[in-house]
Amino acid sequence: MKAADYNICMIGHRGYSSKYHENTEQAFIKAAEHGSGGCETDIRITKDGMLICSHNEEVIINDGTELIVADTDYKDLVSRPLRNKRNNDEVYLCTFERYLEIMRDNNMVCFLELKGDFPDEKVAEVYATADRVYDLSKFILQSFSHENLKKSRKLYPDIPLMLTLGDEQLDYDFCFKYNISLDIYFGAVNKGIIDRFHEHGLEVALWTVNEREDFEKCKLMNVDYIESDVFGGND
Repeated sequence: MKAADYNICMIGHRGYSSKYHENTEQAFIKAAEHGSGGCETDIRITKDGMLICSHNEEVIINDGTELIVADTDYKDLVSRPLRNKRNNDEVYLCTFERYLEIMRDNNMVCFLELKGDFPDEKVAEVYATADRVYDLSKFILQSFSHENLKKSRKLYPDIPLMLTLGDEQLDYDFCFKYNISLDIYFGAVNKGIIDRFHEHGLEVALWTVNEREDFEKCKLMNVDYIESDVFGGND
């Protein structure tokens, strides 16, 4: 049975990143074609204040040059293609706005993690851009940081938020007080945790599920989202 048969939304982790360069326009578009219901991405701020999709603080250009996102202007970051280990296609950094456009055009859920230092005005800019380009109800900010989540909840009292966890201690009181859902490593969760969040009207996402055996186990736990580099809604 497919994840869709369990009413699970499949999320492309950094796009369809097992086959296409992560966090690029190509990876996001291919995730949509693969049937994913959404894409997870990471946002960083360039030296001149642009919001771009990049998990790591440095990007590697095709000629091997390494550029630190926070120390480099946007035009210099996108003037040359990225080193692409997935295929022979020429790919470039994707802006946050272009990511949102792809999600909007394919009616997909946006999972977003802020990377690096985000001052208050940049957090506000992220939400304002998402509201202008797409739909905040489709936009879920995720963070390991309680402070980032509290800041976001203060700015937008009603939007979806998720606490991201690996095997750290789960702070139920924090999540339930601030109405924050859970984004957790699939090996650190059980159905009891998922049921407890559902009892509070909150959702649970599992990351990053790339093996068939793990995928089948996760589907049985009544989870809301599964993040994967490999699997999409057509699997």
